[in-house]
Amino acid sequence: MENLTPLAIYRFLSGPALWFSMTVFLGGLTLRLGYLYRLSRRKDPVIYNHASFRWGLKSILFWLVPWATVSMRSQPVFTGVVFVFHFCLLAVPLFLNAHNVLWDEAFGLSLWSMPDAWADGLTLVFLAATLFVVMRRSVRPEVRILTSAWDYTLTALTALPFLTGFLAYHQIGPYELMLPLHIGLAEILLIVIPFSKLAHMLLFFFSRAFIGFELGARRGARSW
Repeated sequence: MENLTPLAIYRFLSGPALWFSMTVFLGGLTLRLGYLYRLSRRKDPVIYNHASFRWGLKSILFWLVPWATVSMRSQPVFTGVVFVFHFCLLAVPLFLNAHNVLWDEAFGLSLWSMPDAWADGLTLVFLAATLFVVMRRSVRPEVRILTSAWDYTLTALTALPFLTGFLAYHQIGPYELMLPLHIGLAEILLIVIPFSKLAHMLLFFFSRAFIGFELGARRGARSW
């Protein structure tokens, strides 16, 4: 226990633990995608007879544009919050300067870095959007009935790395605790993603393409 110093914990979390979580994240997503592909080939092979790059791409693109579909326009506020939520969820981890330093140290690559003030603002917006999503799950009966304790857990796992990162950067609370909490929670999130609903970050593109095949190429309809 004498060697369990804050520096040693940081080195472990930013070294072996980071490599392990990234390996599980990428490997898990690859395995899940392969499993679902084999399952679809066995359970519903006919859909591949109607595979259409044009319809698949149109389905994906329309669902990536805010308010571009009928269902999005029927819930304009929720749609706006969801797009802001996902934008912040991707932008802050990818373009935060401190993260790019870690990417460079661990993997020898880095991306453009946003100013820290932008990251602060986007983090607060993300946390507000998360609160909105949780309140909606709790208040709307048609959403509450479909929400389990695991859904709230996944939401918390997604939000806590942002909260602890914000607290660590501004040294609110014990920094020696907040920093390893931030890194550790982020790595737990990476490990959980491939085996939970959060895998939709990748599976979304395939599910939207398949819906485009089914409705567009097969039925001459559209899903937007």
